Amino acid sequence: MRRTQTEQPATRRVVTPATKRILTPTATPGRGLLITGAHGFIGSRVAESALSVPGLRVRLLTRRPPGARDRAEHWRADLADPATLRGACEGIDTVVHCASRIGTDAAESQQVNGRGTEALVEEAVRAGVRRVVCLSTAAVHGRGPFSRADSARLPIAPASATSRSRADAERAVLAAGGTVLRPHLVYGPGDRWVVPALLSMHTALRADVSGGRVQHSVIHVDALARAVLAAALTPYPIPGAHAVNHPDPVSGVELTDALATHLGLPDARADLDYEQARARLAGSPKDLHSLSVFGVDHWFDSSGIWQDLALTPGPPFTETFAATAPWYRAHLGLPVPAPA
Repeated sequence: MRRTQTEQPATRRVVTPATKRILTPTATPGRGLLITGAHGFIGSRVAESALSVPGLRVRLLTRRPPGARDRAEHWRADLADPATLRGACEGIDTVVHCASRIGTDAAESQQVNGRGTEALVEEAVRAGVRRVVCLSTAAVHGRGPFSRADSARLPIAPASATSRSRADAERAVLAAGGTVLRPHLVYGPGDRWVVPALLSMHTALRADVSGGRVQHSVIHVDALARAVLAAALTPYPIPGAHAVNHPDPVSGVELTDALATHLGLPDARADLDYEQARARLAGSPKDLHSLSVFGVDHWFDSSGIWQDLALTPGPPFTETFAATAPWYRAHLGLPVPAPA
């Protein structure tokens, strides 16, 4: 296996006796897997994949009443209430932490994402859990631009309350020798933000930004779920923080072409630079936020994690988006576009 960034001296973490247990490799699924956020966009896919692994005992940590998932154990708990986590990790080999609170309330985000993750990691260490895998976000790096950037070496510079709290969550996991996975744009069935935000912004602009040359890292939700589960079950640990996207970036014009072809987005009538686009979107905070994400390069080098996990990232965006377009049309109430 190649030497990973996290194994280099510049990024090594200090491991104390209290946290060595989490660094122990998991040779087999063994005692069980705990998943948080199993009712969410990504966590639900991770849970479905985990439940298909023969012999793997799966426990779902949830605030909701138990659902109808076959073979899954259920533990009622709330990350905002650390006392409810007591005992959740007993008999568990690996924790996969997909839960997060997204919103504008800084105190609430910190309570769930920051302090809640700290409490979860403490409980994992207390119970003798061997590995913690945390699903985070490339947004912990801020707004960019980033071009073929090495996420493991980028500074942490979150620009929102949610991202700051998720950066705090990362610190707790990394301090315990765990694995942090940072996707950028996640799309596919269940996506309530990426494609709707793109549609809204480009419908308002009716223009390409910077000639559509901006590069984005993207990943289909099912490919991301496979990577998360593989990081949990691989027989050797992959500590540290890693970007996890399809290795091939997608240009702005490729994104808008896909939306035009499959979702009926009107053709662009102009080409605007970033500041011109900002001026046109003035008065729409939601679209201005989208512009800060989609209007500048956010391309993270993600080749390493697929090598480490011995996985392929799957087909490129053009193929997977075409397959998932019917879900978006149904969810957004869009008609089937007429043939070109």
